[in-house]
Amino acid sequence: MPIAFWCVLAAGILPVLTVAIAKWSAHYDNGEPRAWSQTLDGHRRRAYAAHQNGYEAFPFFAAAVFGATLLKAPQATVDALALAFILARIGYTACYIADWPTQRSLVWSAGWLATVAIFTAPAWALLR
Repeated sequence: MPIAFWCVLAAGILPVLTVAIAKWSAHYDNGEPRAWSQTLDGHRRRAYAAHQNGYEAFPFFAAAVFGATLLKAPQATVDALALAFILARIGYTACYIADWPTQRSLVWSAGWLATVAIFTAPAWALLR
């Protein structure tokens, strides 16, 4: 299985790990999780927001990986870009929780550009 597919799995798991930071010792209410999230503040609120953004980024990334693989883009390129996306998501989450908005935006942009590059990788192969 290509490394990029493992990265799709990692991208699906990262939001779950991120929200665990918000839930840790924050009197999580499983009965009303949406109401509970509105009571968060500080790093827990930012962790919850990073978790939501992880789910927002996931579909575009997954579609890019599967599409590029289906269309026979160079697998080494797709794998490297997928790893870059995962590293960017980890950095994004860390910056979000640490309340570093400028760095967070830069790292988010790197992850988004990696996804665009994966999506367009099959076209690059045609240009060679």
